Amino acid sequence: MKNRNVSNKNWLVTLVLCILLGYVGAHRFYVGKIGSGILWLLTVGLFGVGYIIDLILIATFNFKDSEGVKII
Repeated sequence: MKNRNVSNKNWLVTLVLCILLGYVGAHRFYVGKIGSGILWLLTVGLFGVGYIIDLILIATFNFKDSEGVKII
């Protein structure tokens, strides 16, 4: 049975994508947040601020996927 409290997305993959390509929203596309991924792509990670916030959220296990489930 699938645990609805934990995402099926890999935390390490999300973190590495954010570190390497976070300014273009690669981590957001990976977790299914297509709309905000496009926003990140067009604004270079919300002018760098959104990129830093996402990096902190992912590193502290507080980032959620498109279904609102934490990525652990």
